[in-house]
Amino acid sequence: MTTMIPYAELPDYVGKDLGYTDWFEITQERVNQFADAADDHQWIHTDPERAADGPFGGAIAHGFLTLSLLIPLQTELFDVDGVTTKVNYGLDKVRFISPVKVGAKIRATAVIAEANEVPGGTQLVIDVTIEIEGGSKPAVVARSLQRFYA
Repeated sequence: MTTMIPYAELPDYVGKDLGYTDWFEITQERVNQFADAADDHQWIHTDPERAADGPFGGAIAHGFLTLSLLIPLQTELFDVDGVTTKVNYGLDKVRFISPVKVGAKIRATAVIAEANEVPGGTQLVIDVTIEIEGGSKPAVVARSLQRFYA
């Protein structure tokens, strides 16, 4: 469920856990589409038969594919009301902890770590973890920077 945060209340959400998204399946079709978009057709991603004998026991999603899902997953966790513009400002730190096998399901959880004023708006620093269903370690941990302009 998406938490709607009024713009004026952003500082009040520092330290708050935003919960979990729904589980999202990583399909071979999505991996192949990402491979086409990124021009990265390495066999561990796009050749399930060969990948079955590879180091991960099957085809895996590109780390950057998993990372690119950060925005829709974050949007499922929260949205900010009363703003004119939302900007993905970047990432301070990203780690790809565990590979995501094709067919696996992922979900995100996040905590707003900081809310800082910037000219015309507020920048949130968000600690995000993307988990793998049944996994002992996360797929991705990242510190996301999002700007909201009123």
